[in-house]
Amino acid sequence: MNTALHGFGLGLRTEHYRDFCSDDRALARRVDWLEVISENYMVPGGKPLHHLDRIRRDHPMVMHGVSMSIGSTDPLNAGYLRDLKALAQRIEPAWISDHLCWTGVDHHNLHDLMPMPYTEAALCHLVPRVRQVQDLLGRRLVLENVSSYVGFAADEMSEWEFIGELLQRADCELLLDVNNVHVSSVNHGFDARRFIDAMPRERVRQIHLAGHEDHGSYLIDTHDHPVCAAVWDLYGYTVQRLGRVPAMIERDDHIPPLAELVAELDQARAVEAVALNEVVAA
Repeated sequence: MNTALHGFGLGLRTEHYRDFCSDDRALARRVDWLEVISENYMVPGGKPLHHLDRIRRDHPMVMHGVSMSIGSTDPLNAGYLRDLKALAQRIEPAWISDHLCWTGVDHHNLHDLMPMPYTEAALCHLVPRVRQVQDLLGRRLVLENVSSYVGFAADEMSEWEFIGELLQRADCELLLDVNNVHVSSVNHGFDARRFIDAMPRERVRQIHLAGHEDHGSYLIDTHDHPVCAAVWDLYGYTVQRLGRVPAMIERDDHIPPLAELVAELDQARAVEAVALNEVVAA
């Protein structure tokens, strides 16, 4: 397992398979690594795995899941975890991530990322489940902060305090979604920089950058727009606080040509360089 992955990545989407498989891969070579949605390739065969194996020969990868449901009251899905481990053995990702949330109840997948209540009881529920997954995978699990739109009356601490406690108690790592921090800060009225300040830099494995829908008084995380100015500003602040962390652009809808996403990656590189007081090449 190689966790020494650096630079800037993209989510691998079917629309860009040709770009990463063609003989002329000039654009693809400007992408340092790729993030794959785990569930898209947890299949016994077929074209998805064919393309995955072909692209993996040239590009380092990480795995990102949407269905582990680490926070659910349902038992962890043993079959899902076996398939996840098998995929990891196939492509040897630098790390495996999922979301700090629950996605279903009574064995029904709601296909949404539902936030956790920020309580001691929730922490006590999560910690052994995270450790169970880590024991099975033989590696630390990387969990992503999700966006949220309402809070729980039972909350006993802030989201950043909750995340910090979980990272320490479960000995896991964080996929810091800067866009989600911004979205939630607007929706709940907290200072996004306070959230970033509370993140333990030694636990932050990866950063997500994405777009969202602005509805005036609230934001919705959609991954169907370019990264906005406010998120770029928060990313620059994050780099100043945490240093250089592998970062990627997430786009899940209204997916543009690869050239547009590579241009956004170049913008991310420039923001990082400015934040670190480096000279940006003309």
